[in-house]
Amino acid sequence: MREVVSSHSRTMELLCVRLMRNQRSCLPAYLSRSFQTSLCRQSQSTTRRTLPSTELYSTNTCRILLQPETTDSVCQLQLRSSSSQRRLFSSENVRTVLFPVGTPRPDPAVHCLPVIWLSKHGQNFFHTSAPHRALPAPLIWLVLKPLQKIMAIILGRSIRKWWLALPPNKQQLVRQNFWRRRWQLVAGGMVAMVIMASFFLTHLDESPITGRTRLLVFSRENYMELAAVTGDGYMEEFAELMVPEKDPRHQVVERVVEHLAQRNKDIPEVSSVPWTVHLVDSPSVNAFVLPNGKVFMFTGMLEAVADVHQLTFILGHEMAHAVMGHSAEQASMSHVVDFLSLILLTAIWAVCPRDSLAVLGQWIQTKLIQFLFDRPYSRKLEAEADQVGLQLAAKACADVRAGPVFWQQMEISNQLRGEPTVPEWLSTHPSHRNRVTQLDRLVPQYLELRESCSCPALPATDPRAVFTQSVKVLLNATRDLEGEAGKRLKPLALSQTPTSDHRRAPHPGGLATALLASSASPTAQATALTLDTATHL
Repeated sequence: MREVVSSHSRTMELLCVRLMRNQRSCLPAYLSRSFQTSLCRQSQSTTRRTLPSTELYSTNTCRILLQPETTDSVCQLQLRSSSSQRRLFSSENVRTVLFPVGTPRPDPAVHCLPVIWLSKHGQNFFHTSAPHRALPAPLIWLVLKPLQKIMAIILGRSIRKWWLALPPNKQQLVRQNFWRRRWQLVAGGMVAMVIMASFFLTHLDESPITGRTRLLVFSRENYMELAAVTGDGYMEEFAELMVPEKDPRHQVVERVVEHLAQRNKDIPEVSSVPWTVHLVDSPSVNAFVLPNGKVFMFTGMLEAVADVHQLTFILGHEMAHAVMGHSAEQASMSHVVDFLSLILLTAIWAVCPRDSLAVLGQWIQTKLIQFLFDRPYSRKLEAEADQVGLQLAAKACADVRAGPVFWQQMEISNQLRGEPTVPEWLSTHPSHRNRVTQLDRLVPQYLELRESCSCPALPATDPRAVFTQSVKVLLNATRDLEGEAGKRLKPLALSQTPTSDHRRAPHPGGLATALLASSASPTAQATALTLDTATHL
């Protein structure tokens, strides 16, 4: 550094800033206002001394100074607004700010001379504050949601304790006071209702494909930010279970997703999203798509589908959730319902004479909200995703008749595995049977849509009829096998003593074996799906 400075003058010039209104400046446009520049000064320590500076050039907007260097000069360059004197930025740990020494007096027409910023170590250095990313609004709401309930409980309990602590005469005065101001309270309630109605009306939105009017408190942009955070979390969670991209199973899912996006690119919500596929090696029969286009499919779901048409329908269903913004819509409705339930929760804790009764009332309120609002609304969104997914699959030239067959397969598979049947009103999803009924009603409409998209003709054989006939044949075969097994075991059962407990094990050739034994390995099945994709899609 010392070699840079002239040995005879040992000086350096600390500043070159010229800020002209409506003229070119060496600072960004948002700082191009009239500023005062505060030169760095040496410490007041007695071991350092500040040498006088020489002014080379000065106008109302630019000052060029020449100041000798001190042995341990560590400066701070500060830029302050001339109007507010607010510190805008500071360059810390700057050793020198240099430009050539010994040049003639600068021309006033020059806007700004070049400035070189050197750090202590002789490298270019400039320090600014790191940008801070705000948390997504839905994430903030999820964090504050339990706190809101706690505050409502504390408020209601405090009101109850305050009321019980009042003597009877003061309680009577409070009642009379409320009665005298009843019309004012009614007016206040009406104003609150008007405000809430205005809030609802100003947050109505139209669904992208179906055109359905819905309440949307959180915007799509908010959920894109949340999806990015959620996607990173899933990538870390499933990092060790990810199937390689060269695996045939991953390739078939990726090909189907690309085909769906290509054939539905006329929908802005589809064409504007970069779709990426992540296949997770897990037996779970599940798949989901985040709003930012990240597709997560489990190998258990890939094994559950019978052909590429069913796979296209399932992926179309999950993509429909992302395209329609169902996550933002459901969170918006839940947000409004939770806000209204806080009023009822406060009233429950204020009215109930004991905490035990208040807890019971809160539990009843939670279940009523769950069964009357949350789960019915979730089933409605699932049914809409089935409809839109069938539409996306039809435009992708898939056989939409395979959609109802998939849910029939799932119903039989659950029965074979002994999974309990949950009533639909207790579930967040429609029952398999109701899904089949709805899709059967929509199939003729989307067969016409498929035909209008210049897709190849479908075979005359309906896969729904084939599946129904196959189930009947397998059921008859199972009955025959069980009958023969019973005849063989009957003499053996008669030879046993009456007190012996003889339990017959299920025959290995039953319906479960007949339906499930034909499933090939995941790799072979994915290879077959890939060939089928190239043939039919």
